[in-house]
Amino acid sequence: IKDQIIGDVERAVKRIPGVEVVELEWSAKVRSSRAASNQLPGVKNVIAVGAGKGGVGKSTASVLLAYGLHRSGAKVGLMDADVYGPSIPTMTGFEGSRLEMHDNLLIPPNAGGVKIMSIWFMVERDKPLVWRGPMTHGVVKQFIENVDWGDLDYMIVDLPPGTGDVSLSLSQMVPLTGAVVVCTPQDVALIDARRAVRMFEQLKVPCLGMIENMSYYLCPKCGHRDELFDHGGAKTAAKEMGVPFLGDIPLNVKIRVFGDRGAP
Repeated sequence: IKDQIIGDVERAVKRIPGVEVVELEWSAKVRSSRAASNQLPGVKNVIAVGAGKGGVGKSTASVLLAYGLHRSGAKVGLMDADVYGPSIPTMTGFEGSRLEMHDNLLIPPNAGGVKIMSIWFMVERDKPLVWRGPMTHGVVKQFIENVDWGDLDYMIVDLPPGTGDVSLSLSQMVPLTGAVVVCTPQDVALIDARRAVRMFEQLKVPCLGMIENMSYYLCPKCGHRDELFDHGGAKTAAKEMGVPFLGDIPLNVKIRVFGDRGAP
């Protein structure tokens, strides 16, 4: 009912003599779902976004979740923990940024109201990170302990694909509110998505649900619907595993265009 509230407030306030313009600023009162911790003490909820395999739109979902929560009035941070394939700076329009420090803490750039942090800011653009597991663990540790995140209602963490070191490190260092698993509908992707759900269960991290990305395509000219990668697999898998199904995202050229443009 957000649009209805906006309309009601604007009409009511404009009736006051002398008022010509009404601007609304939204805020949100978000409860903390995390156990007490010395790590990220000002962050009420930490939500990991994972996937069993690459290329399913995990980073896209992370960005959409972060900016959706921000637009609801919440204070949001977005940690790019995909060390080998960082893409959050591109998708948020902060590719060229360099980090600043204050009191020996890194200051996360503010990308349209969302605080972001990525290894992208620390390495040359085309330089590959040929690292072993302990080095990726060190990056996640630095992002948690040496970044001034401030007070946040939500921190969204974009994990690397698979069930490896970073997911394990994050769950051991920080009490997580829960995890979201992103997949595409075809069987080969769902096999890996199931493993991701079971990994979070094994790590004692609640699975908040599954998202089916690239679920279908609607032709903008004729409205014909194509299910290029099948459809509904994630919903079925979620039901079988006893986790919520959060919804599906179609193939949509605007998501790609605005992601490449850095305007989520």
